[in-house]
Amino acid sequence: MSVTRDIIVWSKQGCSYCDDIKAYLQEQHLPYKTVDVTNHDSFRDILDLKYGVRYVPIVEIGSRESGVYRAITEIGLEHVKNALAVSLPSQT
Repeated sequence: MSVTRDIIVWSKQGCSYCDDIKAYLQEQHLPYKTVDVTNHDSFRDILDLKYGVRYVPIVEIGSRESGVYRAITEIGLEHVKNALAVSLPSQT
């Protein structure tokens, strides 16, 4: 039985790094959900509590079934690509 992987992108309007990550996920046909922190300081408070950061993008990769998520808090698409290569099985 395979475990479904979920991807959550915490982002804000006008963030080019956020747009790059979402465009890459779309190109790879990887479904994701977005949490838009624009005008929602309470969402930034959540990021601060969870990861000690208030900036975006933050990408969480994990599973609702297990409740375990890994956060990519480093800025740059290469960090997301590396995490996806480890976290997601190759699609053949």
